[in-house]
Amino acid sequence: MAQHQARKRFGQNFLEDEAIIDQIIRAIGPRAIDNIVEIGPGLSALTRPLTQAVERLRVVEIDRDLAARLRHQYPAGKLEIIEADALTVDFGALGPQLRVVGNLPYNISSPLLFHLLGYADAVVDQHFMLQREVIDRMVARPGSSDYSRLSVMLQSRYRMVKLFEVPPEAFNPPPRVVSAVVRMVPLPADRPQARDAGAFEQVVARAFAQKRKMLRGGLGDWTPHIAWDDLGIAPTARPADLSLQQYIALADHLLDKGVLGA
Repeated sequence: MAQHQARKRFGQNFLEDEAIIDQIIRAIGPRAIDNIVEIGPGLSALTRPLTQAVERLRVVEIDRDLAARLRHQYPAGKLEIIEADALTVDFGALGPQLRVVGNLPYNISSPLLFHLLGYADAVVDQHFMLQREVIDRMVARPGSSDYSRLSVMLQSRYRMVKLFEVPPEAFNPPPRVVSAVVRMVPLPADRPQARDAGAFEQVVARAFAQKRKMLRGGLGDWTPHIAWDDLGIAPTARPADLSLQQYIALADHLLDKGVLGA
């Protein structure tokens, strides 16, 4: 079969380092009965060992040429190919106890992580390779320069661990960045959470829209309604200074004040 040329518009960088592939598969720990879906199978770096480990694998691939290559390489009974943009896939329709894995295209990694947030109730875990910079933001703690909207939103729903880094030379073509692998495990139903998910998302988004501003300025017309002392939040604090728990408390407070609709 003809060699596939990586397509920049799909953010394609194909993993080739066998030692790294083995390390990722060991981190996933696939079992025969697992309901695994792989996003962006590419040239089968992870697909091949996953199909050897599970009874049936599903993959999401947007590139028609790669999808055709996969159909040629694997029997339909072993590999189900969902030929689509992962941002449009209803992962809730893929069954319960879902395990999601993939070398995610770096150009859509954040939107895809937010898309998957909506299906966390159906997910057992997620293992992704991403740009190291993105994973550092995902796991960042309050007060750090990497702490962001992505940090707060994902940490409200998952326990996340940065597992290891992957150098550019592990790929073809080599990306211009260092990559890393992250494990994401959805938190249980009794996790600390805001009373209204939409209000929480709105507060976090507005706060980080002006990350360098003090909250009393960045929150705009909400500011007069906030009892700063009661919340234990300084109006001069910046968005990166607040913990997840403080964002939850702020969202609930603004909900109680009638500033945000339930």
